[in-house]
Amino acid sequence: MASEVIVAQGSRAPSQPVSEHPAHSAPGMRILSLGIVLILVGIALIPLGSKQSSAAIQGTLIAVGILIFVSAGFLLRGLTAVVPGEARVIQLFGKYRGTIRESGLQWVNPFTDRIKVSTRIRNLESAEAKVNDADGNPIEIAAVVVWQVRDTAHAIYSVDNYNHFVTIQTETAVRHIASSYPYDSRGSGALSLRDNADEITQRLSAELSDRVRSAGVEIVESRLTRLSYAPEIAQAMLRTQQASAVVGARQRIVEGAVGMVRMALEKLEEEGVVELDEERKAAMVSNLLVVLCSEQATQQVVNTGSLYQ
Repeated sequence: MASEVIVAQGSRAPSQPVSEHPAHSAPGMRILSLGIVLILVGIALIPLGSKQSSAAIQGTLIAVGILIFVSAGFLLRGLTAVVPGEARVIQLFGKYRGTIRESGLQWVNPFTDRIKVSTRIRNLESAEAKVNDADGNPIEIAAVVVWQVRDTAHAIYSVDNYNHFVTIQTETAVRHIASSYPYDSRGSGALSLRDNADEITQRLSAELSDRVRSAGVEIVESRLTRLSYAPEIAQAMLRTQQASAVVGARQRIVEGAVGMVRMALEKLEEEGVVELDEERKAAMVSNLLVVLCSEQATQQVVNTGSLYQ
């Protein structure tokens, strides 16, 4: 128990992730103009000092010129150009000092490191993965994900490489979604990958957003680009789908034929065209069902005798 207490007291809580905030900067054009003026002054002082007759004045002017020239170069080192769709993460001696998102020429502390981060919207197409669906059938699936960096500090400091992190998490989320639902509901009404594409992509986006939130990344949209059975079972599943389609079609045909036969009998009885006993009604129903449900054209047979011959 004592050892557990010692460990608990000696351990430190993990540091809180750094969140993005604006960095201190100044308009770069003013600094650029000032630096150019200082460079010109420094260049002018050096030859001016060499022309002086007094050695003291000559040395002083040359030293001041060199000092101004070096200071101008050091001042210009703090200039950084930020283009639209990019940001600069400012880091001073290993410590995060903020992010510059405003485009244009900016000036920051010359001692700082400026890490470029793209904030443009990007596409990521996952590799084609072979996964077993919820029913255990092997399927091939791939997706395209539209994403964007929202928190540059998280993207740089929370993960090692945010581009690689998004790629790995996308493949993991696609595999998890594919194994959580069946490829086809087969008329059961359950959520399936093929029949409920919109719902599946929404759940994929939600899961992927949770996975990459720690990297400061926002998922804009995700879509499945490939979804099919694996080649080893594709033919068998195709025959199963064809059989289900044939059964469904025949069921619709029979339902329609029965309705038409019922309507024909009711019309004959209402208008009194002919009176049929139960045996003749059964024969008529049989003949009509054969004609309506047959896949091939039927030939008419004219009865020249009486109705009962």
